[in-house]
Amino acid sequence: MAIRLTGRLICASEEQAAIVREYLPEHIRLTKDEAGCLYFDVSHAGAMTWDVEERFVDRAAFDTHQSRTRASEWGRATIGIAREYEIHET
Repeated sequence: MAIRLTGRLICASEEQAAIVREYLPEHIRLTKDEAGCLYFDVSHAGAMTWDVEERFVDRAAFDTHQSRTRASEWGRATIGIAREYEIHET
């Protein structure tokens, strides 16, 4: 079953928003290059909010992405930024 994640990344300060702007392009590039990534988009929705949509071929690909993300520069830099995500199997 494919995995779909939708939600928002919500910054509490301009400092957090600056971190997202700095690290996001590389995070997007690395994610799109991952095996099993069908779709990945993070779009600026407001001053300090980004909409997130991801689709992966299966749970294994999604779990690999999550592990890579946690260990990445993006993961370390954005660990304190709020996320509101829903994950669905399709």
